[in-house]
Amino acid sequence: MRRVLRVVFMADQNTRREAGYTLSELLIVLAVLAMVAAAVTPALLSRFNNGQTRSAQLQATTLAMAMDDFLIDVGRYPTPQEGVSALWQAPDAVTGWSGPYVRSPRTLEDPWGNHFVIELSSDPNIPPFVVSLGADGAPGGDGQAADIRFPE
Repeated sequence: MRRVLRVVFMADQNTRREAGYTLSELLIVLAVLAMVAAAVTPALLSRFNNGQTRSAQLQATTLAMAMDDFLIDVGRYPTPQEGVSALWQAPDAVTGWSGPYVRSPRTLEDPWGNHFVIELSSDPNIPPFVVSLGADGAPGGDGQAADIRFPE
């Protein structure tokens, strides 16, 4: 009877040893996952940043078209002092405004959360520019901080 119990007990011990993963196996898997993440992350961030820039360009185009509608109704473009907010809410002492000319106030902000600005052209025959000041919200810059203007 004792022999049978020992055999069962030893079989139980062998099963327990083979049931899990060793620490070295887990560390190897974690190292491989870390290398894959390190290789993929820059590519994903680049695509995300390019997406934000493209989104700002599309929004600037939409705001320029909304400014054309403003021109048709009011007889002039919004001034830099009124800003793009004039496309959502009627400025004081403006007649003929029949907006809003954009779907929501969020349209007035670029992907980085800064309001688009209106920049006058030096030529009075050219409509004003719609400008995003980029990720840093300041004029000029490179990369994600570069200004986006429409029309360019």
